Amino acid sequence: MELSSIYVTVIEPSKVQRNIIIGHLNSFGINHVEEFSEAKPALEHMLSSPPDLVLSSMHLPDMTGTDLVTQMRGLGALEHITFLLISSETHYRYLEPIRQAGAIAILPKPFSREEMGMALRSTLDYITDFEGDSDREEYDALRVLIVDDSKLSRNYIKQMLDSLSIHSVDTAKDGSEALEFISNGSRYDLIITDYNMPNVDGKELVEHIRSHSEQPTVPILMVTSEQNESRLAAVQSAGVSAICSKPLSYDTVKQLVEQLVTEYDM
Repeated sequence: MELSSIYVTVIEPSKVQRNIIIGHLNSFGINHVEEFSEAKPALEHMLSSPPDLVLSSMHLPDMTGTDLVTQMRGLGALEHITFLLISSETHYRYLEPIRQAGAIAILPKPFSREEMGMALRSTLDYITDFEGDSDREEYDALRVLIVDDSKLSRNYIKQMLDSLSIHSVDTAKDGSEALEFISNGSRYDLIITDYNMPNVDGKELVEHIRSHSEQPTVPILMVTSEQNESRLAAVQSAGVSAICSKPLSYDTVKQLVEQLVTEYDM
């Protein structure tokens, strides 16, 4: 599959901004583009003609980009579609739900052609693997535990793993539930966990696995929107194998999974 074959829906209220976005897409050979100024008509059209990628602004006339991606994740026909936010918004209240719901990238306004290209290549890689064009038979026996208090985030990470042909996946809504799986004898080749969770957070989960479980060396990938450097340093000291920032880049997750699993096997 090539970039030129990607079908894109662009949702942006400004005609000028839509033209800029579509111009960048055209420069990558992407010409199959539908454009909308509002979310509701775009959603209706997507249900009958699902795109490969949705590029949306945050502040739309009829809803926010957060509302849009949340609705998409709740619709079977649209839940797997990659979502890319283009916005100058920096407020945590708006961006955190987008990160949790699984945007493949958040591009600033203005963005560079290079930034757009990286997001498009990650999208292409995800679509190619999801459609089964990539053979990942070596992951057939891999067992993974996803730990996140956001159901949207759990589902999105699971979709990424599905694209990598990793289908034996358990999910837990917080560290406490994850520890129940582990204490009951479930063994995993990889654990992917959020940091900020109720009851038992990601740091506490890592510490317990490293010090008190029967699988203290299992690779643990932490995916988080946490920005506090001292907290992240404490997580690293607890023994996390790698930290990945939200929103999740599919290419980054793919590379980290391959690296962690290979090192663990050795």
